[in-house]
Amino acid sequence: MNDEVYQRQGFGNDLRIEGRIGLLIVDFVNGFANPDVFGGGNIAQAIERTVPLLRAARELRWPIAHSRIVYADDDADANIFSLKVPGMLTLKEHAHDSAIVPQLAPEDGELVVRKNVPSAFFGTSLAAWLTMRGVTTLAVAGAVTSGCVRASVVDAMQFGFRPVVLSDCVGDRALAPHDANLFDMAQKYAAVMSSDELLSRARRSPARS
Repeated sequence: MNDEVYQRQGFGNDLRIEGRIGLLIVDFVNGFANPDVFGGGNIAQAIERTVPLLRAARELRWPIAHSRIVYADDDADANIFSLKVPGMLTLKEHAHDSAIVPQLAPEDGELVVRKNVPSAFFGTSLAAWLTMRGVTTLAVAGAVTSGCVRASVVDAMQFGFRPVVLSDCVGDRALAPHDANLFDMAQKYAAVMSSDELLSRARRSPARS
C-alpha cells in the first residue's frame, strides 16, 4: 500500500509502549471461529496465535479482559447493529456461538465484557476496570479486525490508553479489510506489531508487568 501521502501529511507517528500493559481479547467466540457462522479468512490462525500470547500475559501478570457479544433472550436490546447483521441476535448468554473458544477460556480474575455493539468499551465498565489496574498500554487481539477490533481500538485511544494491535492475533473473515484496517489503525490510532515483538519488549522491561 502506498503510504507516501500519509507520511507527507504527518500520519503514522510512533506510539511508544509505556506503563503497565493490559490485554484485551475481542470476541474470540465459537461463532467467529466457525466459517459457517461469522468466521473465515484468517480468524482461525489468529486464535491459534493468541493461545501462547494469553499464556505469556498470564505469566507476566497483565490485567486481561475478554469480550463477547450477548443479546437478551427476548431480543429486547435489539439495535442498529442487529438490524445490519440480524444473525447477531443468535448470540445469547447460553448460546454455543457466543461462548469464548475453549482454548482461550477466561480464568478467575479476568474480566468478561458482555456487549451488543462493536466496541468492547461502549456502555461497559472496561475503561474503569483497566484504569483501576493501572493499565497504560492496551494490547488488542480478536475478531474481526475491520469491525469489533477496530471499534475497540478507537475507543481505547479515546479513553487515553495506548493501543497496540497484535497483527498476528487479530483476524477477519476477508483479508482485504483485515490488511486495510491494520494499515489505517497504524496510521491514526495505534501501534501495530506482532505478538512476539510486544512480548520481547515487555520482557526487557519487567516493570511494565
